[in-house]
Amino acid sequence: MAVPDRMGRVLSVTSEMVPLIKTGGLADVAGALPAALSPHGWKVVTLLPAYPGVAAKVGRTEVVWSDPALFGGPVQVLRGMVGAATVLLLDAPHLYDRAGTPYGSPQDFPDNPQRFAALSWVASRIAREGLTDGWRPDVLHGHDWQAGFAPAYLRYGGETPVKSVMTIHNIAFKGMAPAAMLGGLRLPFEGFNANELEFWGQLSSLKAGLALADAITTVSPTYAAELMRHEFGMGLEGLLAHRAADLHGILNGVDEAVWNPETDPAIKPFGRAKLAARRANKLALLAEFGLTDAGGPLAIVVSRLTDQKGIDLLTACAADFVAQGGTLAVLGAGEPHLEEAMKDLVKAHPGRIGLRLGYDEALSHRMFAGGDAVLVPSRFEPCGLTQMYGLRYGCVPVVALTGGLADTVIDANPMAVQAQVATGIQFHPVDALAFAQALRRLHDLYADPKGWALMQKRGMAQALGWDTSGSTYAKLYESLTA
Repeated sequence: MAVPDRMGRVLSVTSEMVPLIKTGGLADVAGALPAALSPHGWKVVTLLPAYPGVAAKVGRTEVVWSDPALFGGPVQVLRGMVGAATVLLLDAPHLYDRAGTPYGSPQDFPDNPQRFAALSWVASRIAREGLTDGWRPDVLHGHDWQAGFAPAYLRYGGETPVKSVMTIHNIAFKGMAPAAMLGGLRLPFEGFNANELEFWGQLSSLKAGLALADAITTVSPTYAAELMRHEFGMGLEGLLAHRAADLHGILNGVDEAVWNPETDPAIKPFGRAKLAARRANKLALLAEFGLTDAGGPLAIVVSRLTDQKGIDLLTACAADFVAQGGTLAVLGAGEPHLEEAMKDLVKAHPGRIGLRLGYDEALSHRMFAGGDAVLVPSRFEPCGLTQMYGLRYGCVPVVALTGGLADTVIDANPMAVQAQVATGIQFHPVDALAFAQALRRLHDLYADPKGWALMQKRGMAQALGWDTSGSTYAKLYESLTA
């Protein structure tokens, strides 16, 4: 594909980005966008906070923007490279030089409204004024609540040729702040109304972005449709329905170079043509978790342990799954009551259920390579990458029929099996009964080795990269800037 002489310019504003800092899927998407957009004529530059250790990972940098006093202290923007991607680091020690996660742990940092308003403010100033060398974007693209005020600051600053896009990765997190912070966050008092900044008497940075951006995207077509319904919109469904013409569902992709079972250094390599070689990874995974193969499927869970992810449904169904001959390996951390429930299951089923609390990237690769099925019983899932990793590695997904899970997995119903198109198992409604029934279907399908292998191979053949999504983002940018 020919790249235009003058590439379009995008300032992507995010709180995390692989390989610099990651707490969830947002980082994967932010890290993938530069390479995904480049073939389609758009140069993405990513702005994120300079948390401890991030600048060291970038290496050589130069100062390209500064402000002597922003929300309590001086700030500067450092430009550097991560591979082929250009990054801008917001260096503000008074806001970001802290131990723990980017957002605070176990409690959120009390000044998170100022910390991420600062990120948004700087993004809007760069969009308006440019960097010291004159670089300025054509499009400002904010991600989730952490960048929600960026389109607002841009709009409130007056006329500008720069257009804005706001992406919802998870609408459950709205970036709430007391209304009394309005002036301190450099927001106009006249903007505090039901159509712009106000959300149930408070400020919401996410709502601000959704109300004032030129276009809105979310990370799967099904999630875009769900967000206009009360049970998924979480109070913002009316706004999104009003802006339906500006809302676009663009499915996330995965990095097919990083998630490639034929070249993955964390596992014993295998491919569609040599699927039998996959068994070595299953045996290694059973040994790593201290599990015994009981003849049934080895299911894995790689997830935050929260109610949103349906982990309470897993704890309700795990004993029945094991009784039928299954084994279960779980990696994750989250809500204390669910962590304790998982520990109790391990004690009740030694050698059949294994648990690792926390997150380990290399272990997750080994789990997808060795597990027979990956369980994703989420109550809502904007896109989900876990099921895509499963498909890539022949680890058959068992998913709730919601969001991106519905868009990426073809259910093994009788007609799909007959047509030889099934890639996994879907269940609905999202409750313990339906999940238990899905797990019984998993046992039945696994008991047919030939049919199971064909389903694995179909999943591994799916196109799950960023080619189509990158093209779709490019067309959206072009429509805004034409």
